[in-house]
Order: sequence, then C-alpha cells, then structure tokens
Amino acid sequence: MKEAYLYEKMENQRVRCFLCNHRCLIKEGARGICGVRENQGGTLVSLVYGKVIARHVDPIEKKPLFHFLPGSRSYSLATAGCNFRCLFCQNADISQMPADRSQIWGEEMTPSMIVEEATGSRSFSISYTYTEPTIFFELAVDTARLAVKKGLKNIFVSNGYMTEECLEEISSDLHGANVDLKAFTDKFYKEQCGAKLEPILRTLEIMRKMGVWVEVTTLLIPGLNDSTEELKGLAGFLSNLDPDIPWHISRFHPSYRLMNVRPTPPESIQRARDIGYEAGLKYVYTGNLPGDEGEKTYCHQCKELLIDRIGFNVRKQAIRDNRCPRCNALIPGVWS
Repeated sequence: MKEAYLYEKMENQRVRCFLCNHRCLIKEGARGICGVRENQGGTLVSLVYGKVIARHVDPIEKKPLFHFLPGSRSYSLATAGCNFRCLFCQNADISQMPADRSQIWGEEMTPSMIVEEATGSRSFSISYTYTEPTIFFELAVDTARLAVKKGLKNIFVSNGYMTEECLEEISSDLHGANVDLKAFTDKFYKEQCGAKLEPILRTLEIMRKMGVWVEVTTLLIPGLNDSTEELKGLAGFLSNLDPDIPWHISRFHPSYRLMNVRPTPPESIQRARDIGYEAGLKYVYTGNLPGDEGEKTYCHQCKELLIDRIGFNVRKQAIRDNRCPRCNALIPGVWS
C-alpha cells in the first residue's frame, strides 16, 4: 500500500479524491468507485501500488497507436480495478475484480523492476493499459519518471476520465495516449459505463494542448452508439479539435454483461469510416477486421501507401523524416 496522490483531507476523517472526475468523497474505512483507493483513518491509500496483475510485451499497434513509433514494442502492464463499469468490458476479469469478486490480486513489482524489464525486452515505450491507468496512477507516474531517464516513452491507454490535476501531474512524462471515446451521448455513458461524456471531451482537449500524441478509439456497438447522427457528432468533434487525430473504429464482439448484442456488421464499420472522412479527419482506421484496407496508413494528400499493416504486423513503412516520400506532405505522428 502507498499513500495516494491527488486527494485532500476533510472533516470527520473523510477524504476527497481528485484523481478522476468522479471526485469521490470517501468516508473512513470506505473505498472510491474504482475499488482500489481506500480511506484508512483519514488517509487515502492505493491498494494496488506495485501489484501488477498483467504484463506483456505488445506491438504498439495493439494499443492501438498507428502514428507512434510503428512496428516497435511496448512493454504493457496493469493492476486490478477500474473507475468505469462498462457492461461490454473486454478485460472485466481484471478490471472489475475488486467490484465483482471483492479481490485484488497482483505480483509485487517496483517501478524500477518494471523499467528494468521494459528495457530488457527491447521495448521503446511503456504502456499503462488493459485496465484504467488512472486508478493505478501512483505506480504509473513513479514508473514513468524512471522510464524517461532510461530513454523510454510513456503511453496511457485510457477511458479519459482523469482530472486536469492528474494530467498536470504526469504531463512532462506522458508522450502518447489512446483515449476511448466510447460514444457521443451522456445516455450511453450513464447506462453502459456509469460515467459522463463531458469530462472525456475535456481530457482530449487538454492532452492536445499539453502536446501528448493522441489517438482515439470507438468500439461500435449495434443499436447503442452506431447511429449516423451520433457518429457525425463524434467525428465532427474530433475534426474540430484536430483533423490530424487518428480515429480507430473497432468491431464489437459480445462480452461480459453485453452478451445479447450481436457483433458489429463490417459494413457498419465502413460506414463509420466514411463518416469520419466526410467530417474532415485525415486518418480513420478499422479495428477487429484483420486484413481490412482500413488498417493501412495512406498519405492524406496524395494517397500513397505509407504503412502496410495486417492485424498488428507492420509489413512496410515508407515515412521518411516525418514526410510522405512521394509528395513530401508532413505526416502527423511520432515516427522516431
């Protein structure tokens, strides 16, 4: 256990956590919505510091990040817990462990051990992923600061619900992020995730101002977030924020507590991709459709094939000095 970052002590031994936008007011002996931050005698502690429940060396494309050191490895880790309750969670066995089973498991690892493993794996980055990195922020930020000293980049794969205070704390050590913009209505966020939309939109705006490389993923779920009107609103928001932001549209498969919804038809993914381009986005990708044309990166100006992908495998990369070799257009991203 470790005393939590980003909280304040209140009267009657209560504490206010301001790590994420739930901003939980936690009485003595209780935990926040995440299930892994507990008020012990008026002091908020992290119950998952150093308790790594999953760690792998992944291709960076799995995050997914397509414009950030393509073809490189990213050492990836998580602890148990999450501040969302998504009914369609792909990693519910670990993200919902504290809520569903009242358990917190994990292998003891220090930040220095994590960084040592990451450098030994020939990874170029560390990704805080699989669950929600905000809820294990103390471990993430301590590790990130050590990682930078070893020449590694740091990446958050996040639901985007962190506070501005949280982002400011890690701003100098966070280089890239893939943020889930799960839908474009409060109704979806409330009913499917137990959260609100507006804080995620604000996080995207803040990250862009901070200079973090941002990509966005939307899991398209039939009948819940796939209407043409909603997709136009979401794509329009991203385009207005920055048309250089890559948008990943992923196919849904039944999971966790949403087993009664059919998989997303491929044609729905293609329709959403068309909507993204019509809104002015330069890079729109398809996910969970291996071999699809939407996995590849083309120059937004001359349409030259720049990165040929199949699944998470990069077969060709033609970007040189951040530019298209054919028309010399500047291709946004982190390439070296």
